[in-house]
Amino acid sequence: MTGASHSQVIAIDGGGTRCRVAAHDGHETIMIETGSANVSSDFDGAVTQITEGLGKLAARLECPVEDLLAVPAFAGLAGVVDGAIADRLRDALPFHNLRVTDDRIPALRGALGPRDGAIAHCGTGSFFAARIGGTHHLAGGWGPVLGDEASAVWVGRKALALALETVDGRHAPSPLCAQLLTQFGGAPGIVDFAGSARPSEFGAIAPLVTQHAGDGDPIAMSILQTGAEDIARGLRHVGWTPGLAICLTGGIGPHFAPYLPEPLRSSVTEPAGAPLDGAIALAQEFAQELAGAFD
Repeated sequence: MTGASHSQVIAIDGGGTRCRVAAHDGHETIMIETGSANVSSDFDGAVTQITEGLGKLAARLECPVEDLLAVPAFAGLAGVVDGAIADRLRDALPFHNLRVTDDRIPALRGALGPRDGAIAHCGTGSFFAARIGGTHHLAGGWGPVLGDEASAVWVGRKALALALETVDGRHAPSPLCAQLLTQFGGAPGIVDFAGSARPSEFGAIAPLVTQHAGDGDPIAMSILQTGAEDIARGLRHVGWTPGLAICLTGGIGPHFAPYLPEPLRSSVTEPAGAPLDGAIALAQEFAQELAGAFD
C-alpha cells in the first residue's frame, strides 16, 4: 500500500498502554504503534500520540499527512466518557470526517465480529460489553481509581495488598507474597511503591500472579477467583445469558477462564479479532455511510 486511495480508511485504537493508528485499503493494513492514549486522564498526551502516529503512518505510506486527514476515520479511545470529550477530540484532530467512540465499542466488534455475544476485556483496565440483537450494552471502564475490577492493575494492587496482610498475620504466607516482599524490599518498600506507581507499573505485577496461580499458590488463586466473580457479575449485568458466546480479551483476560462458574466457563470462545480489527470494520461502515450520504 502506498499513498491514500478512495477505498482507504483510518482506524485508531487507543488505550492506557498504547495507541495504534492504521490505514486499511480493503486488502492490506499498515499500522503504527505509539504510547498511551487515554483522553480522560491525559487529553493533550493522547492527541500528541495520535498526531505522531499519523505522521509516522504518512511516512510509511509515502504520502502527505494531509492526504490521510481526508480519509474517513474512526477512533475508539479510552476515556471517551461522554459526547463532550468526543466533540473535543474531533475538534483537536484535523480529520475531515472522524467518528469517535470509547474503546469498548471497537473491542466488542473486534472480538465478536458481526455476531451477538459478550466480552470481558481485562487488560491494563477492564470493562464488560455485549451486543444483543444489534444493541450495545456496556459497563465498567471507569479507570483504576474507581473501577477496573479484574484488570491487570486491579490484580497487581490486590497482590500487594494481600502481601501486606501476610505481614500482619491475617493470611498465611505464600510464595507469591514472599516474592513480592523480597522484590519490593519488605512492607515499607511496597507502601512506597504504591504511593507513586503508575497503572502500568501495577499491571506489570499481574503476570507474576498468574504464574504463581498456575503453580497452586493459594493467594494468587484467590485473586483470580475474586476477579472471575467480578467478571461473572459484570457479564450478567450487560445481558449475557446461556447460549451467548463470551470472549475474554486483554492480556490477563484469558487467565480468568478456569475460575468462571458454569455455564459461563463453557461459553468462552476465542475472539474473532483484536480491537484494531473492530476499529477498521467500524471505519469501513462509517465510510459507507458517508458514501451513501453523497449518492
